[in-house]
Amino acid sequence: MLRHTTSLLVSLALSVGAAFAQEETAALDSQYTDADGDLVADAPTEAGDLKDPDTLVFAYTPVEDPAIYEDIWEPFISHLEEVTGKDVLFFAVQSNSAEVEAMRSGRLHIAGFSTGPTPFAVNLAGAVPFAIMGADDGQFGYKLQIYTQADSDIKEVPDLAGKRIAHTSPTSNSGNLAPRALFPDLGVVPDEDYEVVYSGSHDQSMLGVVAGDYDAAPVASEVVDRMAERGLYDPAEVRIVWESDPFPTTSYAYAHDLTPELKEKIEEAFFSFDFAGTALGEEFTGVSKFIPITYKDQWKVIRQIQKANGVEYTPAGLAAE
Repeated sequence: MLRHTTSLLVSLALSVGAAFAQEETAALDSQYTDADGDLVADAPTEAGDLKDPDTLVFAYTPVEDPAIYEDIWEPFISHLEEVTGKDVLFFAVQSNSAEVEAMRSGRLHIAGFSTGPTPFAVNLAGAVPFAIMGADDGQFGYKLQIYTQADSDIKEVPDLAGKRIAHTSPTSNSGNLAPRALFPDLGVVPDEDYEVVYSGSHDQSMLGVVAGDYDAAPVASEVVDRMAERGLYDPAEVRIVWESDPFPTTSYAYAHDLTPELKEKIEEAFFSFDFAGTALGEEFTGVSKFIPITYKDQWKVIRQIQKANGVEYTPAGLAAE
């Protein structure tokens, strides 16, 4: 379990605990296997099926304008090239679906996947999460926050009733699934007590709240914090109604079918990268390094939230995003 555990998450875990009481099994697509029970795809057993490309393709989750992040990631990409001895291309993805499909088809080798879409990447594309951004003390995560206008009459979560609320996309954790799992215990049921409007992304939800297009929105704290730092909205114009304790943030994963030697070099590049003084370090405040994680442990609470929402890791489920 995550080291950051909240009372609400504990309540959620208890409510769906029966489904996780027995040994959890992988929900992988039929083309993958999980002989060791770690819930991620095993590497191919035939050496000829392992990949060692001359050029690695890297993508970052499309929660905001990907063009901005190509420059921000440049110092890390240079470091990745130096450690692996490979050329590295930044692939600007436009949606979570496109990112997952790119790895599934073999066109993407390393990627940062948003919290909610990570299980889709694992089960549909053979992604193997191994790292997350964190602090020197090993802590990591982001909060689900509900924002409204500063002068709004929404003061508490039950006040969302009868309002027009922006969720981001169906597969988003903080933008949709966690609210659907957690909000009923806080006094409102999405789609029943308030109108859900999908904005497409966290930044669009936030900008829509600022513009008055939506009465409020559940969003990821890390996204709106970066938007404020870039001056994309005035924090004085909005107000936080409620926030959770941290969830795991973006997972960094490689394709399951890379050679063991290449996977080792990729991990070395991530865990040896120094954030200090780089554009990446300036963009992601509060973190200083990549730290090791496993999908089985750190994404357990996310799988519980998704199970509570009836999420199935299928192409149709991903297409709904």
